[in-house]
Amino acid sequence: MSLIEDAARRLEELRRAGAQVPDAVAQPTAPARPNGDRPVPEALIDALESRRAESGLRDIARRDADTRRDRKLMPSGRVTAREVELNLAKLRTLGFVTPDVPSSQIADEFRVIKRPVIRNAMGGDGAKVRNGNLVMVTSALPGEGKTFTSINLAMSVAMEYDSRVLLVDGDVAHPSLPALLGVPHSPGLLDLLTREEVDIGEALVRTNVERLTLLPAGSRQRRSTELLASEQMASLLREFASRYSDRIIIFDSPPLLATTEARVLATHMGQIVMVVAADATSHHALNQALATIENCDIVLMLLNKASRTDVGTYYGYYGDAGGH
Repeated sequence: MSLIEDAARRLEELRRAGAQVPDAVAQPTAPARPNGDRPVPEALIDALESRRAESGLRDIARRDADTRRDRKLMPSGRVTAREVELNLAKLRTLGFVTPDVPSSQIADEFRVIKRPVIRNAMGGDGAKVRNGNLVMVTSALPGEGKTFTSINLAMSVAMEYDSRVLLVDGDVAHPSLPALLGVPHSPGLLDLLTREEVDIGEALVRTNVERLTLLPAGSRQRRSTELLASEQMASLLREFASRYSDRIIIFDSPPLLATTEARVLATHMGQIVMVVAADATSHHALNQALATIENCDIVLMLLNKASRTDVGTYYGYYGDAGGH
């Protein structure tokens, strides 16, 4: 039914009901239609058009509100994540594992390192570790190679055919991923802890390395250390472990003796990789660091910056290992 026909029908219904129609509406201002129907007053048509326009605007506003609500409730798998193109050539010159060069001394070394991590996370031997997919890479003190290890471990695991990796920049006071990998600072981990409207999926950053996703540290906060030790962080980690149970989540965390938040973070982890710098980390510092995580069931030790390894010798590589 057209707008004019609708207006005429409603006007006729009003007359039959005995309603008084104002003169401005009752007096026809349009010519009679060829079929003999009553002319339709323009005032009534204008009123109906205005009402329909208002109704249309309300419908649009309601649809927009529904869209915003659905987006907030939308699972992260349906939220379009940001993307970054990792400079693999640059990373390779810095000594990192890259999927385009699978055969190298560093790649072979991390093949050995990643195997128990994957087994504990995925239950390869039938004994899956609780929260085993949450892996924290840390060290006793700064400068021992934890970020180097975190990135290489994530790259190596991503090269597996059946493993996906989420690398989290958990060293929020001194984030390293933006400079090394070119990822944006935010939104990220701290935004997930402080902004309810930010969904996990919106904070993730996809990469050109298949099966590798990044989570930046996020916007700087004055009380970032307290946030990592908060109940919000514990809740977020539980969500990580359950929502992303099909992937290994690697945290590049702060050093254990330099901050306190790393110790709290460690209590939620299924596995901890402790990086020890060869000829640099003292026994005293190492023992102190291990004492802070003595309640963690699985702590894997990794010797970093060694000048030579048995793995390198076995595969035919000799000389300095590139300072890692």
